[in-house]
Formats: sequence, structure tokens, C-alpha cells
Amino acid sequence: MKVIVVGAGVVGTMHAWHAVERGHEVVHIEREAEARGASLRNFGQIWVSGRAGGEELDTALRARELWEGIGARVPGLGFRAIGSLTPVRNELELAVAEAAVARPDAAARGYKLLTADEARAVNPALRGPFEAALWCERDAAVEPRLAQLALREALLATGKYTFLPNREVRDVVGANSNGHSAVRDDRGETHTGDAVVLCTGAWLSGLVRELAGEIPVRRVRLQMMQTAPLGEPLTTSVADADSFRYYPAYASPALDALNAGQAQDPTAAAHKMQLLMVQRLDGGLTIGDTHEYEHPFAFDTLEDPYEHLTRVVESLLGRPLPKVRRRWAGVYAQCVDTSRVVHRQRVRDGVWLVTGPGGRGMTCSPAIAETTANELGW
Repeated sequence: MKVIVVGAGVVGTMHAWHAVERGHEVVHIEREAEARGASLRNFGQIWVSGRAGGEELDTALRARELWEGIGARVPGLGFRAIGSLTPVRNELELAVAEAAVARPDAAARGYKLLTADEARAVNPALRGPFEAALWCERDAAVEPRLAQLALREALLATGKYTFLPNREVRDVVGANSNGHSAVRDDRGETHTGDAVVLCTGAWLSGLVRELAGEIPVRRVRLQMMQTAPLGEPLTTSVADADSFRYYPAYASPALDALNAGQAQDPTAAAHKMQLLMVQRLDGGLTIGDTHEYEHPFAFDTLEDPYEHLTRVVESLLGRPLPKVRRRWAGVYAQCVDTSRVVHRQRVRDGVWLVTGPGGRGMTCSPAIAETTANELGW
């Protein structure tokens, strides 16, 4: 079988990976020299802790297993099974963490409530004041700026994979009488295969709209930053209690009490913020983020969110933040149908669109691609 994959972000690359793993030939088409979207502009977190129970958690746990296996074979991914800590500072926040630990799926997530001293034993860099911390053993990390490159290098070594950058797909033709589908790129070349998978990320207009019409997927904009090396290990990913307000796993009467009894910082509320933080292999910290849903998105970044994140991080670390070296904005596609992990749609015979994993893309992409492969009978 020959599979045409359009889009070289993490979702597209994982579809290519699964196709090659199952013995198929892959032609992988990317409209830029290499992916430049949300797949690079994220934390690189394999984030199990906050996922909704049921299919979303099952997908994240399967993806976590796949990431670890692929990481063992492709060291350039930078896979690290580091877990995460969410420090809490008062009784309201502690009650939300206690409710999370009481969930029936808490063991699958690796949840455990730690005292402040126990949390500092796990992550000594957390020297600021807090009362306790929610530990999630199943969380992990990879290097987002390196992952697709490392996967592509491994795919190229198989001899079953062809990468065609700087080509924008202009037309898609469904399966003909021989069962072959095809795409035509902006160089006028036609690529024929037994299946076509469109993994277009936040590119939802143009050809995607022509093929799929209006789909239940929205675009979300975020702001993030990265610092110079911290000078010491940050041994886990770190979140703050605002993440309780954002992730569905923490929904509970305790969260309702937190929302009613503890107002979110005005800047965090205005920009729908949480703190997530992970250390890169070079020692720097990736820190974020904001969420913007209303179009048109701003074309510039705002300083208030960065100042808020700096204050929160410094309070947890108990020390000044290293110099910020990079700031950026990113846009990702999010399926608004909460019953789905991703929007997967057959748009022509033999042609599938897979998009909208939202903030779950880096976490869930190996399992999303595996499900596609299974459903298409690869």
C-alpha cells in the first residue's frame, strides 16, 4: 500500500510513522520547508494528568505508551518520563487536588497527593512556599523543536518514506475504479496512492473547506516564552492551580468551590491563563500559556501575560527567572465537539481529514494516528 500524508506536523508525522511501521510506502507532503505551526510551538508535554475521563484519557494513556516505545528507538525525540507537579497553596486548591486523587481513574493517571517536603524531594527546584502538590507519574516530555526532525530521519532510513517539502496541495481526487486516490501540488505534480490523509493543523480554509465544508473545529491562539538555562534541573513538569480551572479532569464540587471562593488573578482571567512549565534539554524553561478564541486574532503579543507568568514561576521557584530568550504566539486547531478527541472525516473515497486535537496534539498524536491506521485497515 502507498499512503499520501499531507502536513508534516506531529499528527501528520505520526500517521507516516504508523504507515511505515505497518510495511507501507509513504509520500509526505509539506507546504513549508518543514512544519512551523503548533507542533513546534508547544511545551512538548505528554500531558495525561488533566485529560477527561473515558476516551480522551484512554487515548492519552495509549499515546504515552507509544511515545515511550518510539522514544527508545528514536533518542532524538528527547523523551523523558518526568511526571508533573501541581503545587497548591490553600485549602480550596488542596480540596481540588484531593478530589482528583479520589477519582476512580486516579491510579491510571499516577495521581498522588504529596506534602510540600515530599514534592521538594521530587523536584528540589521548587523552593517557594506551597502547602502540598498533586503528582502525576504518567506525564512525560519530548522536545517539540526536534521531534518531527528526529522522526523524519528515522523514517527516511527505512527506504519506504519520501518527504516533499515546499509543496502546497491544491487538489484532491477520490478513489478511482482501481481504488487509487491522488493529490496535485502547486508544482503541477500528481501523487497517487491507496489512501490520502490530510493532517492540515490550523489550516482550515481553502482546500480543506472545499473538501469538508464547515467542520466543528475552531482555531485557538496562545502566547508562550522560553528562558535561558535555569542552572539547575527542573526534574518534573510544573503546573499551577489555574490548570485546575482549565482541564476537564479536575471538574468537581471542590472546583466549583474554588471558582466561587477564590477569584483568579485579573490578568490570568482576562487571558484565560494557566501556568505550564517544562525544562528543555538545554536547561531553559518553556513557560505558558494564554488562550484566545475570538477572531480575528491579534497580530502582536502582549506583555501583561508574560509578566504574570514570571511572577507565578518566581513564586514557585523562590528565585528570579532566568532571562527570557524567546517569546512567541501560536495557533492550533481544536475540535469543539467534546465527545471526540479529534475530528476525523472521510472527505472523498480514500481521502481522510484528521485535525482539531486542540491542546492534546503533542500528547495524543501517536494514538490518534494509530486509530486512523486501524480504521482504514492499514
